[in-house]
Amino acid sequence: MKEIKKLFDIKLLFFSLLSALIHSFAIVNFSIPASIYPAGFSGLSRISTDILYDFFNITVSYSSIYLVINIIVTLFVFKKIGKKFAIYSTVQFLMVSFFTGFFKPVITVNDIILMAMFGGIVNGCGVGLALAFNFSTGGFDFISVYFASKHKKDVWNYIFMVNVTILLIAGLIYGWERSLYSIIYQFVSTQIIKMLHQRYTQKTLNIITKYPNEVSDAILSQFRHGITEINAVGHYSKNETTILYTVVNTFQYKEIIKVVLAVDPKAFINVQNTIAVYGNYYQQPLE
Repeated sequence: MKEIKKLFDIKLLFFSLLSALIHSFAIVNFSIPASIYPAGFSGLSRISTDILYDFFNITVSYSSIYLVINIIVTLFVFKKIGKKFAIYSTVQFLMVSFFTGFFKPVITVNDIILMAMFGGIVNGCGVGLALAFNFSTGGFDFISVYFASKHKKDVWNYIFMVNVTILLIAGLIYGWERSLYSIIYQFVSTQIIKMLHQRYTQKTLNIITKYPNEVSDAILSQFRHGITEINAVGHYSKNETTILYTVVNTFQYKEIIKVVLAVDPKAFINVQNTIAVYGNYYQQPLE
């Protein structure tokens, strides 16, 4: 019973439903009307439905194929990722399967480039929203998060290349025009996802303060990241000071800055993008 209460989170449930609504809206209003393949498992589902109908005269709904292949992957990765992550990801793709079978298109645009670009933006927002709250839309998201957790860096560019390969295969079958528009859709979507999902990117903080012990204790009380203390002298003031050096996740750094300034309002903080981290870096696991 305690385990069930721990896994139940009304906020995650709300955002999983919202993410499913946005994702489904993109599929129904942009992808399907414009004959654009959204890549990933959504794209595989679209291609599968078209191939089954065009070559074998078999009609199977997009939502049915999407649901089946997601369940297969979920069973494979369930024990390898967090339970809460897997549960709310499952809720998300179940709702997408339902909404795409229920919704009707409400947007009519004849410009396929606009459809590809805005569809990619909307789709990226749906997927990115899910990942920002530590669940996913299933499918390739499961796979990418698994490898990102294992290697401690995002793998979205690799996923994009896999998606492009899928779209090129679609181009061989159905013509290059649809495939190329689909690549635009997926590229825009990937950029939005990378912007919203920052779990596996890092920032380096250089904190100059006269209260190193107090600032360090405040940070360590809330965040599990090492801090290196460096004695220094201000060249202009000639006063002794201390530099605290730490690397943190991008989604954490603003909260850490608030903690630092609450202890030392006069602290000088330099924030830098971190390309890669090697060594003993703690990455908070998915629940």
